Amino acid sequence: MNADRRQQETRSVYADEHEEFRASFRRFLESSVVQAYPQWEADGVFPREVFTQAGAHGFLGTAIDEEYGGGGVDDFRFNAVIAEEVARAGVMSFGINLHNDICVPYFLRYADADQRARWLPGLASGELIAAIAMTEPGTGSDLAGIATTAVRDGDDFVINGSKTFISNGINADLVIVAARTATDGDRHGGLSLIVVERDTPGFTRGRNLDKIGMHAQDTAELFFADARVPATNLLGELGGGFTALVSNLPQERLTIAVASTEAAVRAVELAREYVTERTAFGRPLSANQNTRFTLADVHVQAQVVRSFVDDCLRAHAEGTLSADRAAMAKLAATEAQGVVVDKCLQMFGGYGYMAEYPISRAYVDARVQRIYGGTSEIMREIIGKSMGV
Repeated sequence: MNADRRQQETRSVYADEHEEFRASFRRFLESSVVQAYPQWEADGVFPREVFTQAGAHGFLGTAIDEEYGGGGVDDFRFNAVIAEEVARAGVMSFGINLHNDICVPYFLRYADADQRARWLPGLASGELIAAIAMTEPGTGSDLAGIATTAVRDGDDFVINGSKTFISNGINADLVIVAARTATDGDRHGGLSLIVVERDTPGFTRGRNLDKIGMHAQDTAELFFADARVPATNLLGELGGGFTALVSNLPQERLTIAVASTEAAVRAVELAREYVTERTAFGRPLSANQNTRFTLADVHVQAQVVRSFVDDCLRAHAEGTLSADRAAMAKLAATEAQGVVVDKCLQMFGGYGYMAEYPISRAYVDARVQRIYGGTSEIMREIIGKSMGV
């Protein structure tokens, strides 16, 4: 992938320390993830020890203070490097960015001193794997429609309800549960975040859901039947859950955009390699004008989106990324990924439909990017409102 690497080296959003971190993380993926990944895909879950290995190498919780075992560097570009390299290696099911980019920020922003001491060291070492439980069978993207309840009873909250499509759901030791702590009619103000620990009585995990792609990512149903959780596990303010969830969504969507962009770039490179090596009717496929034109089109599409996402990444590092720009990044990148990967797979012909070819896995893994983190339709609503329409 030399051509792609030369392009990446010219990207001004990253500094030397990010590229050094990239090289280190790439070595980790190659030695600890890539070779074993097909077996994890078959198993439907990745082993817990890969998280402790990542933690031992300093790839978890880069923004967690050093006193808790983290990197002590609040620079999201390190997280973005991880997202890009996971996509570049074709191991999209590895849930490290969910842990780092989506879950850990809630602990950093809202945990009190006691909670930080209890949970941050494990989150940084990989001994504690995190998940966040927002989606319910009847709510989808409607956070205000969450029906799971948490009723105060003495020193505890008693939680009842169910969640679905929860990534890291089987492996998770700490689940940030969005639950309704007030039922006075305020659909937004009545939500709170409560951390449910692995062995909590009344908390059970359903099946590891069978998906069309992202097979190694354990995506589960979670059930709460009078699950009794200490009130000290309330994360942030009582009733502040909706605001907390909404405030972290731009970063979540940027993470998805970064991964989608790199996955599109990788698909183009896979196709380029294939059409220059594969022959038909006595000459390389790349000798056909239509093949060259198609490859040029998807290359341009991927690089244009990358430029926009890099601009959003730069803004986020500076603390200026708006919710509508993050929505634009997610919409543009995930939609482009779908188009680019589809066209690249077509260049493989029948081989593109064979599971043994990386392009086929890229194709099925791409589809969910337009769904989770807010569907493309929700992104369009956010962008439309920002335009005053």
